Amino acid sequence: MITLTLKEQPPVPLEAESLSPDVMLDLTNDEVRALPVLLGKRQRRVDDFFTVEGAASDDLEIRGDARKVKWIGRGMTRGRITIVGNAGMHLGAYMKGGAIEVSGNATDWLGAQMSGGLIRIHGNAGGQVGAAYRGSLSGMTDGTIVIDGTAGLELGMRMKRGIIAVGGLVKDFAGLQMKGGTIVLRSGAELRTGAWMVRGTIVSLTPVRLMPTFSYASTYNPMFLRLYARHLAALGFTIPFEDQDGAYQRYTGDASVPGKGEILIWKARAV
Repeated sequence: MITLTLKEQPPVPLEAESLSPDVMLDLTNDEVRALPVLLGKRQRRVDDFFTVEGAASDDLEIRGDARKVKWIGRGMTRGRITIVGNAGMHLGAYMKGGAIEVSGNATDWLGAQMSGGLIRIHGNAGGQVGAAYRGSLSGMTDGTIVIDGTAGLELGMRMKRGIIAVGGLVKDFAGLQMKGGTIVLRSGAELRTGAWMVRGTIVSLTPVRLMPTFSYASTYNPMFLRLYARHLAALGFTIPFEDQDGAYQRYTGDASVPGKGEILIWKARAV
């Protein structure tokens, strides 16, 4: 394992694309220490900001409050990153494989346009989780993001495939222009959920305010949710799916596009 311990907060955001298992897999300790990072427009070294222990591994642990460290795990295809603390913007962006776990919070653009792998956040996340960057047609195309806490604006914007599951409340425009994939909201979301969605599924375990462009279709328990429930249960995130516990009210939309997406709202069986 390679362990990086943050010495102190950088004065401005630090761009650290080199903090990735793909980059560090075959490097000695001295080579890891010499990896380039950008502080503003100036190129610096990893050991200017981190103490480095271990070498030649695809298992990376980062310790400290790294909320100003951007692009950790960008495009990673393998291995594991464990962050004991907080993480900065663009964590796991363009990720293709491997796993990232954060004990604290993450900021904006978490897992943006990822196409594989697993990201697990035990705290809160910022906006644009799994979303498309400005000007891009597609957000995440595969993979799993699990957030125990809350999340910000435009969660899953233009996502095409994959799963995003959030334990806490999500802000406005969850599933904005969604094209596929599944979003699971344990505590619901604020306004404009599913706005302009074309395809895909949003599952909410608590009531959400729906736009008038969504229409009630039926009440049932989709079979595919059983598979998702097993997958998420292994990550500590449970969703109900048994008939004796209740059922999901299905709403279709967004009719203004027009879209063929769906929002499933859990309704527990009256005791």
